[in-house]
Amino acid sequence: MGDEEQTTNNKVKIVDANNQQSGKKRKKQKEVAIFGNYRNYYTYRIDQGLEEDPRIKIMKKEWFEGKTCLDIGCNSGLITITIAKNFGCQKILGVDIDSARIEDAHWNLRKIVKMSEIKKQHSGDSLSHLFDIVSFKKDNFVQSWSTPGEKYDTILCLSVTKWVHLNWGDEGLITLFSKVWRLLQPGGVFILEPQPWTSYVSNRQVSEVAATNYKKLEIFPEKFQEILLDKIGFREIENLSASLSGSKTGFNRPVLALWK
Repeated sequence: MGDEEQTTNNKVKIVDANNQQSGKKRKKQKEVAIFGNYRNYYTYRIDQGLEEDPRIKIMKKEWFEGKTCLDIGCNSGLITITIAKNFGCQKILGVDIDSARIEDAHWNLRKIVKMSEIKKQHSGDSLSHLFDIVSFKKDNFVQSWSTPGEKYDTILCLSVTKWVHLNWGDEGLITLFSKVWRLLQPGGVFILEPQPWTSYVSNRQVSEVAATNYKKLEIFPEKFQEILLDKIGFREIENLSASLSGSKTGFNRPVLALWK
């Protein structure tokens, strides 16, 4: 083998090695989701071995059965679909800012119904009625959501407040809370899971907008309950988290139920 050929082979090997290393680096890169719209959010949120999100266990059937419901920031729709399946909503709408997550939600609904059709051969149970109950919509709840005359009995907002706060500041957060209040029926329930301040610190550099807003925030998560009761107008609050278990480390967050 000549020197020139040997040199060429060495270059090829170096390029291949660099490509393999860069490939490994790409695999290790953390997913960036400036609105919290992670593609596989539920897979790393929930402990392995659990069949469903542990937050479902602290929900009460009376909040959903025969009720019209809204899930703000529904991501891939798994919570939305599970609530409809377990608690018998009349209607439930999942809304998310990311069209890709809404597409995932539609696929998850199809998959869950299809699996129930397969199992129906043995159990006689079918979930095809979910197509009439569950729907999904791509929208920005804070900035562009407008549904004149629309009212809901139950509204969920789980692990969303931080992303609203970082992207639209204190005013965005107040807009979120105020819209929820207006959309709720009298006596309706708002189920809220706010992220703690430590989670803000971890995500403050997710975008330039987030970094700028982070420095200006004056409303901190520990003030949310006071604002919701004294400023927004909710009349009663209950912390549901005492019985919550099964979440991975870092996701042991308070889940609050507030009544209009």
